[in-house]
Amino acid sequence: MGKPAATATAMLQCSFGIAPSTLVVLPLARVLVEGKPAAAITDMVPAVNIPPFGMCTSLANPTVAAATAAALGVLTPMPCIPATVAPWMNGATQTLVGGKPALTLGATCQCAYGGVIQILNPGAMKTLEG
Repeated sequence: MGKPAATATAMLQCSFGIAPSTLVVLPLARVLVEGKPAAAITDMVPAVNIPPFGMCTSLANPTVAAATAAALGVLTPMPCIPATVAPWMNGATQTLVGGKPALTLGATCQCAYGGVIQILNPGAMKTLEG
């Protein structure tokens, strides 16, 4: 059975972020799902496709580590700047968007600072991708 398709307006959350974010899908592939641009696993570019998640709480983030050290070890969140380095994992196995696997609910993307970004709401409710 397929999973719901991720589109522009999909709601994202990072395990080290303190606020959700909204996936941005550029309409380059010209594929629409329920009237919105469909996402592919390569829609993972920081600040282009994945906006910040408010504040970051990962000590692997150099700015958080420095602020925490300056606060004598008290965790001090700093502004999130996503640092994704690889495509989303666990996308569709059969459906392609622009020649790349479609992005679906259940896919995850890794941040270089240790966070795992997941899709909370895929943006499409009726369309399932295989």
